[in-house]
Amino acid sequence: MAQPAALIHIAKSFHRWTWLFAAATLAVLALACRGGGGAAEGPVLSGSIEIDGSSTVFPITQAMAEEFRKGQPGVQISAGISGTGGGFKRFVRGEIEIADASRKIKESEVDQAKANGIEFVEIAVAFDGLAVLVNPRNEFVTCLTVAELKRIWAPESRVRNWRQVRPEFPDLRLELYGPGTDSGTFDYFTEAIVGKEDASRADFTASEDDNVLVYGVAGDRHALGYFGYAYYAENRQILNVVAIDGGKGCVVPSEETIRNQSYAPLSRPLYIYVNKEAIERPEVKAFVRYYLESAVDLVSEVGYVPLPESDYQAAKARIAD
Repeated sequence: MAQPAALIHIAKSFHRWTWLFAAATLAVLALACRGGGGAAEGPVLSGSIEIDGSSTVFPITQAMAEEFRKGQPGVQISAGISGTGGGFKRFVRGEIEIADASRKIKESEVDQAKANGIEFVEIAVAFDGLAVLVNPRNEFVTCLTVAELKRIWAPESRVRNWRQVRPEFPDLRLELYGPGTDSGTFDYFTEAIVGKEDASRADFTASEDDNVLVYGVAGDRHALGYFGYAYYAENRQILNVVAIDGGKGCVVPSEETIRNQSYAPLSRPLYIYVNKEAIERPEVKAFVRYYLESAVDLVSEVGYVPLPESDYQAAKARIAD
C-alpha cells in the first residue's frame, strides 16, 4: 500500500501534467483560431482593401497580403499591377486604399489628390535595382556604360544593331524590351539613364507586367531589356544580367550592391502610399502595421533588399494611434 507521502507526490504530479496538457491544448486551439500565423494578435477583423500600382512592388505586397490573411481571413485584399502611374491615377481619385509605387509621387499627382480631398502617407518599404538583361545565348555583352545605354534608349536613337552600340560587337539586330509608360520603372530608368523622365525611344516591346518582359528577353536571342532586379533573381536561369558602368567600373546588381548603392545609377527605393482616411479603418491600419513589422523577413524572401529596421520602426510610429 502506498505511503501518504507517495500518494501526495503522485497527486501533485498528476495535477502538474494535467495543467500542462490543458495549457498546451489551449495554445493549439488559439493558434487554430488565428489561422496558423500571419497577422495576428488582436481582434478578429473584416472588410476589404484594394491595392493597385507597380508590378515591381506587387510581389512584396502580395506576400504581405497572403501572410496577413492567414491570421485575418475575414479581410479581403486585392492587388493589381496597372503600373505606378496607373495606380496613382486611381489612388488620387480615392478609388483604392493603397498604391504600390516604384517612384515617388509626382507634383502633378499630389495636386490631383489635393483637388479630390485625398491625403496620404508615403512609406518606403524596400530597396530595388533595375536589372539590364540579355538573352542567355548572348555571350558578347557582359557590361554596358551609362553612355551606351543612353545612346540606345534616347528618343532620337537610331541604334538598330549591336555593332552600333560598340564596334567589337557582332553585326546582329537589336530588339528592345522595357516597361510601359505607366510604369514607375520606366520613369526611373529614363531619368537615370537618358537624363529626363519619360524621354525614351518608342520602338520597343513594352509591358507593365514584368513577367511578360522576362519571357520576351528569354525567348529572343537579339534582346536587350530592363526591369526590376527581383524578376531577374527569380529567373536567372533563363536570363543573362549585364553589369553597368556608372563611371566607377562595371558593377553587377546584387543585394549588397543595391543596398550600398554602388550599383549606380540603377538602385532605388520602393514605396506604398496609404490613404489617410482609409488608414483609420482597423483592417487597413492592421495590414499596414503588419507590412512594416514583417518587412525585414518577407522583403528578402521575395528577392528585394530590406531597409534598416529602424526605418520600419519610424514608419510604424507615424501610423500609430
